[in-house]
Amino acid sequence: MPLRIAFFGQAPFGRDTLVRLLEAGHDVVAVYAPPEGARPDPLATEAASRGLRLLRHARFRAKGAAISELVAEHRALRADLNVLAFVTVILPPEIVDSPPQGSLCFHPSLLPRFRGGNALAWQILMGAKESGVTVFRPDAGVDTGPIVVQKGPVPISDQDTAATLYFDKLYGLGVDAIAEAVDAVASGRARPVPQDESHASHQGLVTDEVARLDFGKDATELDRWIRGCDPQPGAWALYKGEPLRLFDARLVPGHAGGEPGTVIAASDGRVQIAARGARLDVGRARAAKGAKVAAAELLAPGDRLA
Repeated sequence: MPLRIAFFGQAPFGRDTLVRLLEAGHDVVAVYAPPEGARPDPLATEAASRGLRLLRHARFRAKGAAISELVAEHRALRADLNVLAFVTVILPPEIVDSPPQGSLCFHPSLLPRFRGGNALAWQILMGAKESGVTVFRPDAGVDTGPIVVQKGPVPISDQDTAATLYFDKLYGLGVDAIAEAVDAVASGRARPVPQDESHASHQGLVTDEVARLDFGKDATELDRWIRGCDPQPGAWALYKGEPLRLFDARLVPGHAGGEPGTVIAASDGRVQIAARGARLDVGRARAAKGAKVAAAELLAPGDRLA
């Protein structure tokens, strides 16, 4: 049975999930997308091109009359179900719990592991060997609600970044999982399963403080740190007293060849940096006020990062 869906999302993932649900015959009564920014949002563009009602609120944690207006606007849609496809805003319970079928929310990990807003990055940072996606019914906690659909595991390689983990391994899986979960709700087959709290973990946001590189740590951990913070926010160290962010890292096993943090070689735009137990081969770098460039444009043998 087709459902009336209030769709919350952003970016290409939101667009592709929206298209999938429309192709399945569901009636998307409104699309909630981020406010207009410097670049067009793909979800908003798709919704507008299809003549769908497009709502672009900056935040939903308002108070007083403002929150009452948001709730009234949502309830007037008479949605059967909310679908939250990679939503970064926090929705109030008056919206999450309002539709008869409640809400479905996407998360890029195998819950209950790696709850939180930067699950992709933390899976790399913590050295997880496999990942997957989860669609769950949100409750009052952070990514704690019962699971409707889970897909995986997929392997995380020693070369994956947060970006490759998402785009190459989880993106399509996530679109499939949301479509499957919505179909299960529509057909009455959904049987949400409580999360096993004994396996739960939660990590905070990957801030600049978290992304700071410490050359007192092992090379393997530093390699994970650079890959986990790639593309955002970029793992960084101090170079000549200013932050320098490093991207596109590879671990080179063997002798470090110098004091940790020292650039020991440069070739084909890449640099090799000594670390404890191995070298870090880095392809791209970004200074505080610049764009990403070949690492060798900013670093040369003998330079020192701290």
